[in-house]
Amino acid sequence: MFTALTRLSYGSAKDLSEVTDVPRTRVYDAIEQLQRDGLVDVQQSTPQQFRAVSITEAIALLRQRFDTRLNRLQTSLDALEPIEANTRTPPLNVWTTTGSETITRRMIDFLDRATDEIILIVNGEPVITDRLLDRVRAASNRGVEIYVGTLSEGIHDRLRTMLPDVTLFESELDWLQPRGAEDESIGRLLLVDRETLLVSSIGHHSPIIETALWSEGVDNGLLVIARRLLATGLDPERGMRETTRE
Repeated sequence: MFTALTRLSYGSAKDLSEVTDVPRTRVYDAIEQLQRDGLVDVQQSTPQQFRAVSITEAIALLRQRFDTRLNRLQTSLDALEPIEANTRTPPLNVWTTTGSETITRRMIDFLDRATDEIILIVNGEPVITDRLLDRVRAASNRGVEIYVGTLSEGIHDRLRTMLPDVTLFESELDWLQPRGAEDESIGRLLLVDRETLLVSSIGHHSPIIETALWSEGVDNGLLVIARRLLATGLDPERGMRETTRE
């Protein structure tokens, strides 16, 4: 209803009903709510005339309310007390995250916390985002030792240009390569400081969805296996061709 009013200088319930194809009684209900929200002015004439506030004013009002609600929510969440977990069995430290944007944020958090070593393997252009590359560069500038692996020569050449100060290698580990007509393939693999692991897979059906498993903890079994596999991969005599900046 507000969008219809923004297209009219002013209008009656009949005018709005004709423009929006909404019954007149519903128009009055909608206008009443918009008036309470401060988005519509009403002229007490016969028939009543309605006009929307300017778009600039409406956006400012909605932004203020949105910010107020977010601040209130943050205050409430910050005040929450943790529930004592002494009597609960600790869960396995393996978690699932879905969605490429959410996975990227999780990876950025891990990259920003790195202090010693980062091993990153990527498979395909979609998972190589500018934000991710920026955080890899930032970690390199902090002195973190970084190895970036690829599953194809084309991606390897691109990353060689974009990340000139890190160690690049082309992966030949068979378990990272897709098997024939499999429904999923490895999207990205991240190992940080030998104690934080994230592995994502990408489905090939529409819509394409990326899902990741991630885990933290030196003694986690999944991390122990990943460390051994990647240690094998980074040994030139075990099937990785490692290249550095020329």
